[in-house]
Amino acid sequence: MASGFGERLRVSIYGESHGNGIGALIEGLPAGEAVDYDRLMRFMERRQGGRNALSTARKEPDIPEFVSGIFDGRTTGFPVCIRIANTNTRSGDYSNLAMKPRPSHADYPAYIKWHGAADMRGGGHFSGRLTAPLCAAGGIALQILARHNIFVGAHLSSIGTVCDDTFPILPDAALFDTVAQKAFPVISDEKGARMQEEILAAREALDSVGGTIECMVTGLPAGLGDPMFDGMENRLARVLFGIPAVKGVEFGDGFALSQMRGSQANDPYRTDTDGNIVTETNRNGGILGGITTGMPLRFRVGIKPTPSIAQPQKTVSLPDGQETTLEIKGRHDPCIAQRAVPVIEAAAALTVLDVLLCDKGAL
Repeated sequence: MASGFGERLRVSIYGESHGNGIGALIEGLPAGEAVDYDRLMRFMERRQGGRNALSTARKEPDIPEFVSGIFDGRTTGFPVCIRIANTNTRSGDYSNLAMKPRPSHADYPAYIKWHGAADMRGGGHFSGRLTAPLCAAGGIALQILARHNIFVGAHLSSIGTVCDDTFPILPDAALFDTVAQKAFPVISDEKGARMQEEILAAREALDSVGGTIECMVTGLPAGLGDPMFDGMENRLARVLFGIPAVKGVEFGDGFALSQMRGSQANDPYRTDTDGNIVTETNRNGGILGGITTGMPLRFRVGIKPTPSIAQPQKTVSLPDGQETTLEIKGRHDPCIAQRAVPVIEAAAALTVLDVLLCDKGAL
């Protein structure tokens, strides 16, 4: 089993939610790239829990330790090994769940696949906790891309049925920074307040709620990617679906395109004032035939409601299969989508950097 992705830039994630630690191994980073540690920590803090009533009470510093591959603040060209300690586990919260698979968690299929040997405390290797090292790796990729005027930004597109504004067709990095600096990552603060009400209402009902995230990448040249099975959509989707709770991905207008006619769905070409070929709309999300068009890359992901809820739920006892009920204790997010925003950015940055290294050889 390999929890890794990438071709020229290879990223592997290791650890379990309640183990001694978690981390990432990054192979293929160019040598001599500066890593701003303070900036990296600010990025990682965006996914932490315990910041408000909208997220889990489990808060850990998530300080990445660079075991190898970084020297004097720069990449050496050798594998970068990152370790993050688990310092705030409460495994006792899961003692009554060891033989009772939680609905919509990976407990049951993991029990079947590994015959009960997997450490599933707190979700084990399937936990959202594993997105911390992904953010550490992605935070480095974001810094490298920014030095080449390629920027990645995301926001909460919706929580439940409440929707945020959408990114403009040609967003700038300043808008990405503005959203990233907010405690609740939305474009419209008024709509963000309504989203927060949805989350708090779900928590009050001992329940949870899902959401969507819109992400864009600007500054990409046309011609990146390959047709069919190695296209930009393919590579991004593989990584995005590796993020816990992601259940859907659409590029551009996605499924809405199926309800349009061609005259509505097509993106007409024109020449801008600098002589560049662009499109008047971007319904296809900056990708055609698996290859970038030069327009901003745009996609959305669907995040399911957190499956750990405090309401009694039906399950079975293992291994006899007798029906029973369970009540999940512990510290859980009433909505995981808000903390997933930087995770989506990290996944996009790593994928884009890998494609750039594959197509260009070096930046």
